[in-house]
Amino acid sequence: MSAGPGERLQKVLASLGLASRREAEDWIRAGRLTVNGATATLGVRIGARDDVRLDGRPIRRHAAAPRAQVFLAHRSPGESLQQPDDSGHESLLARMPRRSGRRFVVVSPMPRIDGGLEIFSPDGEVAARLQRMARQAESEFRVRLHGELPAARLETVLGGELDDGERLAVLHCEAAGGEGSNRWYAIVTRGASGKSVRRLFERQGATVSRVLRVRFGSLELDRTLPRGRSRALTEAELASLLPAAPGASDAVRDEAPARPRTAPTSRARPARAGRRRPR
Repeated sequence: MSAGPGERLQKVLASLGLASRREAEDWIRAGRLTVNGATATLGVRIGARDDVRLDGRPIRRHAAAPRAQVFLAHRSPGESLQQPDDSGHESLLARMPRRSGRRFVVVSPMPRIDGGLEIFSPDGEVAARLQRMARQAESEFRVRLHGELPAARLETVLGGELDDGERLAVLHCEAAGGEGSNRWYAIVTRGASGKSVRRLFERQGATVSRVLRVRFGSLELDRTLPRGRSRALTEAELASLLPAAPGASDAVRDEAPARPRTAPTSRARPARAGRRRPR
């Protein structure tokens, strides 16, 4: 190992999905990592042939992987992503197969009170690229309100202004049906989070009971994917979402116990509301 060629140890561990860079740095400070039998130090760089171990267990690294691993999930409103809930029910990510990764980075997660489409990856570098992409990506949401939003307030929603002076890029918003006192609205934005969409409607005095993300970039929430379940993206989906995404290192610690559609681009062009009926 050396401070010269190669990649920093904490970066390699993050790309393997074993820890965040900060967590890996903590492991180094604690003396838990060794490289070729010597205790690792901050700043150390490693090559493909270096023997890296955590608490004496070898960390396997493959020279190449077929593609980056990215997963899509259908999260129920109120379902925990990473921590068990108060009743002890497992989180969505805890139910992932062990071979998928030991740690996942969620891209632009929805607030726990809401749900819908979630994206995550065990590859820290790929997740970081997706997070940067999320700041400019078009996303579509379904928002359930108690009562109907007057036309004048709907026009204000289209303006995208929030209480703190921030302005969301709202490409389209329209009524999308409902039952009883509940009314759904379909909104297409660029670079907005679920939290900011909720704030946008609440600024109009609306009572928001649910926000669901149904599209992120070129990915749509497939009705055939049950709530609480996830699946890996296909190579075509990944290429469409993040062109030229680098292959992720498909590594695990072992040996010791231990259809893309074009979204509306102006207010004059209606969104395809009503394709699915949110629950």
